[in-house]
Amino acid sequence: MSICPKNKHSKARRDSRRANWKMSAPALVKCSKCGALTAPHRVCKACGSYNKREIISMDAE
Repeated sequence: MSICPKNKHSKARRDSRRANWKMSAPALVKCSKCGALTAPHRVCKACGSYNKREIISMDAE
């Protein structure tokens, strides 16, 4: 048995329901070591550090 609505919903009701499906901008924070923008709680892609400690050695590049 499938859904079978008794009455038609208007376009305004449908669109106001869909209005809450907007995307949000990603949260970015400055790296404490180099100042590059990174996602919070992630290793910095520019310098390879996290929480002022070097996690990934970047001198191989």
